Amino acid sequence: MAEVLVKARGLTRDFRGFRAVDGVDLDVAEGAVHALVGPNGAGKTTLFNLLTGFLAPSSGSVSIGGTETSRLRADQIAALGVARSFQITSLFEQLTCREHVELALQARTSLGYRFWRSRRLLDRFRDRADELLAEVGLTALAGTVADQLAYGQKRALELAVVLAREPRLMLLDEPTAGMGLEDVSRTVELVKRVRGGRTVVLIEHNMKVVGELADTVSVLQRGQLLAEGPYEQVRSDPAVIAAYLGDVDAQSH
Repeated sequence: MAEVLVKARGLTRDFRGFRAVDGVDLDVAEGAVHALVGPNGAGKTTLFNLLTGFLAPSSGSVSIGGTETSRLRADQIAALGVARSFQITSLFEQLTCREHVELALQARTSLGYRFWRSRRLLDRFRDRADELLAEVGLTALAGTVADQLAYGQKRALELAVVLAREPRLMLLDEPTAGMGLEDVSRTVELVKRVRGGRTVVLIEHNMKVVGELADTVSVLQRGQLLAEGPYEQVRSDPAVIAAYLGDVDAQSH
C-alpha cells in the first residue's frame, strides 16, 4: 500500500450559511493521480482551495506529508512542495515562455520574484527553463510572448511553471478545459509524462481524460463525497450514475 500524502478529515467550508464542502474525508496516495469529479457546484474548486491554503476550513483538518496544513497560508503550503494551476489561465501576456519559467525557477530561491532587478539574474536559470519547456513541448516557442500562444500552448506553459517549482504534489484545476480534441490528447500525454515521482490531484470534467489518467476517482455532490474508487468501479456505481456520470458517459459514446 502506498503511503498517504494528503489526508483530509471532516473538511467543511461555509459561506454565509451555504455549505460548499460538507465533512469530506479524503486520502490521496503518494505517487497517484487522484481525480475530483462532480457536477458544477459540487464543491471541487472549494476543496482545492482548502487543500492549498487559498481558503481556511470552517472545521476539519488537512495534512500534507504528515504536516498539519489547515491553518497555514498558501505560500507556507507551497513551501512544502505543493504547486497548483488554475481553471483560468494566469499568465503575464507580454512575458515570453522562457521568462515565465525562469521567474518560477527564481521564485524558489532567495531572490523571489525580483525580476525587475537584472536580466542577468534570470539568465542563470535559462538552461533549466529550456529543459522544462522541452518537457512540455514548447521548445520552438521559448521566445514567444504568452499573448501569442494558442490556448493549449498556454496550458502547457502553465504546467511548465508548475513543474519549475519541483513539486511533490501537483494540483491541476481542469487542465483540459476549453481544449479541442488534439490539445486534450496532448495534455493527457503530457500529464502521463510528468507525473513520475509526483502526486497529482486534478479536477476534470472530461470523463475520458479521467479514465485515462486517474488511479482513484472521488465523486463530489453538494459538497459531500458521494463515491470513491477506481474509474471503472465509480462509473458503474448506481448513485454516481444517477447524480452525474451517466449523463456524461451518455454524451461521450
